[in-house]
Amino acid sequence: MFVGMVMTMVTTSHRGGKYGRYLVFLSMCLQLFPMVWTVPRSSTDTLESRMRDDPDLSEFYSLIERDEIAMSKLVHHSLTIFAPTNQAFQRYLNNKTHLNYHMSSTPLRLSQLADTVRSLNDDGTPLYITRVRPLSGMQEDLYVNSAKIIRERSNMEFTNSRGYKQILHIIDDVLTPITTVFNKTLDTPNPDAWGFLQSVEAINIEPHRVRSFRKKILNLKRDQVYKKPGISTFFIPVETGFKVPPHPTLSMVDKRVIDGHVIPNKAIFTTPAPYGQALETLQFEDDLRVTITFFRHETGKNARVFVVSNTMYSNSRLTPGAVIAEIVKANIPVANGVVHLIHRPLVIVDMHGLQMLAQDNSHTLWSKFRDLIDDYAPDFLNTLRGMNQMTIFVPQDDAVTQMMQTNFMSNRKKLHEVLMMHIVPDAITIDKIKRNNQNHIYQIPTLTSRRFIYFNLNENRTTHAKSVTVEGGGVNASLVLGDIATKDGYIHIIDRMLGVSYMTVQEKLETDPMLNLTYQFGRLNHFNDQLNMTNKRFTYFVPRDKAWIQWFIEHPAANLDDFVRDREQSRLVLEHHLIVADRVFSMGDLRNMSHDSLILPTVGPESLQIRVKEEDNRYFIQWKETGRWTTVFRADVECTNGLIHVIDVPFVHEYDMITSGGSEANLCPTALTLTVTVLAMFATKGTF
Repeated sequence: MFVGMVMTMVTTSHRGGKYGRYLVFLSMCLQLFPMVWTVPRSSTDTLESRMRDDPDLSEFYSLIERDEIAMSKLVHHSLTIFAPTNQAFQRYLNNKTHLNYHMSSTPLRLSQLADTVRSLNDDGTPLYITRVRPLSGMQEDLYVNSAKIIRERSNMEFTNSRGYKQILHIIDDVLTPITTVFNKTLDTPNPDAWGFLQSVEAINIEPHRVRSFRKKILNLKRDQVYKKPGISTFFIPVETGFKVPPHPTLSMVDKRVIDGHVIPNKAIFTTPAPYGQALETLQFEDDLRVTITFFRHETGKNARVFVVSNTMYSNSRLTPGAVIAEIVKANIPVANGVVHLIHRPLVIVDMHGLQMLAQDNSHTLWSKFRDLIDDYAPDFLNTLRGMNQMTIFVPQDDAVTQMMQTNFMSNRKKLHEVLMMHIVPDAITIDKIKRNNQNHIYQIPTLTSRRFIYFNLNENRTTHAKSVTVEGGGVNASLVLGDIATKDGYIHIIDRMLGVSYMTVQEKLETDPMLNLTYQFGRLNHFNDQLNMTNKRFTYFVPRDKAWIQWFIEHPAANLDDFVRDREQSRLVLEHHLIVADRVFSMGDLRNMSHDSLILPTVGPESLQIRVKEEDNRYFIQWKETGRWTTVFRADVECTNGLIHVIDVPFVHEYDMITSGGSEANLCPTALTLTVTVLAMFATKGTF
């Protein structure tokens, strides 16, 4: 009626009024109003009809439809139901769906969900609610066990024919309680973690067994830990973890080890787990602290979940460092939390580095690296025998796969050298790397002769957490997982294969934090443009940032600001450092060629005349123009189109740096460093 009145007004106004077109627009809005604001279901809709008519819930509804008791609850009872989508059922591998475990007799909106919700399962097994806030200011994600609640499709409220409230939440996974094997029953309904262990022969955890760990718990009288009311997360190693050599593993399990397998006051399921966050275990005292961190390897169908224990302030019995175990059966809900079965015990360090590297099982994170050694460099493992201490930098599987697709594999000698670059004959922890990297670049010799690896710390601007990168043979790799303890050292997992170049000279300059100033100088005067060419072979002597800064401090008459602005002059200086030929020149090549003085063709009008010597596995260069010997800080940084040698003094005269606009101003070190930083920042923004 109201719309009709408006239309009458519009008709009248259109004939003679000047506001007719506005009223037409108003009438259109009023006609659309019901379409926008009317709830898309009638007042007679019920939870049952809503689920029946939703094509994305057809799998779940059909199961309820075939179960008379479940259908009765759906139609007649007060209810909260967590309904999995059809896609969830497509991923579900079990034969049976436990409908009652998806229901609760109390109608609960999302805001009313507590940490636990009692299910309608026969034994009352609880459902565990996890809240995760992704980023500051964003709405929290909600999970029931390991299933995510789809917020935009949840909180749907209904009233059934008896006047009872019912609430529907849609989830992305099927919920699974403890399930028994055929013809077996549990001794105790809704068992706690200890009840789970006592009745484990009746529970479907095939093909795993947990007898050894259960016996140890009993012998050490720690069963009260698993009986304790409340909420905890329990990690239980399976039988095979104690059968794989070396066998003394079981004898190393004591009360502290058992307590190091329990995270108190949290029920942590794998999907909403706080990956990367160290969580305190029951064993967290002043003299011995053990944390557990969840770690995810790969994604999608290939996703695997590991847990990493880290032992600090160790006693004489336990080795400090990390122990990693794969979760082989996850998310088993019990009355006092959740149980995860793991492939081996945490906390206990029972193998040497060589044993861990060579072990042949599916639960390691370096199976591709082991296969590479077995197939292409079997003698490499013999090199490690007899070493008292070692730290192994192991590339993850993706990095090895990428390397094996290149022509690099045809050179077995080179492959052996690269593998040796991943071994340090010392026990190096991440904490030691961070402590030694405070005021200078930390470098460590590897088993490859004259080859060092170098470390950098990158600080997250938001969290201020410091991450470690390692550079070797021109490749910069990030640390994926560190401090995996062995009896004779540590294993660190990195995301690239060291020594297998994948960047051009220009790309390496751009990404290496030690070479930033040379990159910026060359970017401003377009000197870098040539360094991406793959039809040329470059040998580039690159002063590191510290070398440039020190040179300007020692030569106050050379004005940095004028030098940067005079692009022609700065280009001439860089030309002194770049050799272009039909081959590259390693430092070993130059040493062998340099009996007296060596003349090399540069890209500029003048040749580079140098001498090279080696002392204590270090290379030194003398530039004829100054007669000064300088250290080669990093030799033979490999790139796809050449080599970089990082040097500690630039090949430059003071008069090379004094331009027509030169200044005699004496810059103090602090001001000079600030000038360098500011110029680099402006250059990055394209100011010059």
